[in-house]
Amino acid sequence: MKKLQLESETYITLLASYKEWLEVLGYGKSTVYNLPNHLREFFHYLERKGHTGIATINTQTVTDYYDYLSQRGNQRRGGSLSKSFLNKHQQALKKFLDYLKEHNAHVNFGVHLKQEKVSYINNKTILTQIEIKELFEACQYTHMASYFQSRDKAILVLLYSCGLRRNEAVHIDTEDILFQKGRIYVRKGKNYKERFVPINKYNLEILEEYVYEHRMEFATDYQTDALLLSSLGKRINDMTMALRLKTIVEATQNEAIMEKNITLHTLRHSIATHLMQNNVPIQLISSFLGHSSLESTQIYTHLADPYAHKQRVYE
Repeated sequence: MKKLQLESETYITLLASYKEWLEVLGYGKSTVYNLPNHLREFFHYLERKGHTGIATINTQTVTDYYDYLSQRGNQRRGGSLSKSFLNKHQQALKKFLDYLKEHNAHVNFGVHLKQEKVSYINNKTILTQIEIKELFEACQYTHMASYFQSRDKAILVLLYSCGLRRNEAVHIDTEDILFQKGRIYVRKGKNYKERFVPINKYNLEILEEYVYEHRMEFATDYQTDALLLSSLGKRINDMTMALRLKTIVEATQNEAIMEKNITLHTLRHSIATHLMQNNVPIQLISSFLGHSSLESTQIYTHLADPYAHKQRVYE
């Protein structure tokens, strides 16, 4: 899609502005990269249908485009486009409509598309509470230096115990850890929505040890308030966190854990499922995760076995 060439200067300008708008809203790198690419395909389709701007687009045009997408083949793997991929196209169109309205553009179309039902996660991508405990314990074997081990545990606390998105964890500053109140201030949530996340004494002690005993060992000549620092003393990035998580997983030497496709987001999925299993009200889980609606939280209900042995959540 990113190779599709556009001829309309209007579309080219809109695409660049749309991408910049997503960046300003604080969306993650993958979203900022993918949604404009999906929108590019829509613009390319419009050009082939004789549209050179948005003034001639109506709701039926959008519906026809989506019907075309539903039937077009997957260029890399063959077969049709997956439901999750179609949903991403929907998201790109809906966000584009939001963009136009926010910029007071006159539009003659709506995006009235029914979201495809798809299960984004399954039991294979969820860690059990015992496996989470093994990850924490494995941190003592992830590096020879204790300050690396301490930072690894701090990463687990933010991503699992606090359920933060990776971009949220990256942008946590030391002053955002409210030790006296048992809260973490998430200043850069999705769509820049702020929230406070509760954190218990056990996890506060992990962060306290990292902040006051080990964080400065990462600091060099750079001045930054970032909580998680790289080996160069700068704010850590999500790629470094992903590599550290891979190291933690390997340090468990548990084949069952290593065979799972564990990503940074797996930890967030896991805490949501564990809270559901422990009968925490869905409204509280939704607020904890920073979801804009309960629909986003309900995907975890089918993973929470009501007959599962009630273990204390390792948080």
